[in-house]
Amino acid sequence: MTQIFKKPYIYWAILIFVIYLALNIVFSGFYTTIKLIIVYANTVDWLKLGISIILTLTIGFLVAVNSVIAYAKYKERKKCKEGVATASVGTIGGLIVGVCPLCVTGLFPLIFSALGLGFSFASLPFGGIEMQVLVVIILGISWWMLRGSE
Repeated sequence: MTQIFKKPYIYWAILIFVIYLALNIVFSGFYTTIKLIIVYANTVDWLKLGISIILTLTIGFLVAVNSVIAYAKYKERKKCKEGVATASVGTIGGLIVGVCPLCVTGLFPLIFSALGLGFSFASLPFGGIEMQVLVVIILGISWWMLRGSE
């Protein structure tokens, strides 16, 4: 973990974090939702939106850290296939959910709509936040697996 904070790796982690968040905002269409949040501020559930944004930032951080650790392990020629596979699943899961599962499409509902199926994470009991928590758990397991191979 300490090697992430060394000079070349910290820059890569910051770059991956920023790129991941940018991709997530573009894929989920959150840039258009921001305008609607401002217009309909009285009707927005600020607790759910806040939790969702915090989880999105956590997912971005974990994706960046896992990516840098996986690269460092690969560079050292250590085996870490399980951690890399889990990190990949978590990264794709984070992009599928989007920034705010309640108010934007996300990649998964977009793929379903191309097949003619209607689906929204808003139909889930906690409005899709449970999907983000699942992605955080998957990325946490990946981080644990990658650190275990040190």
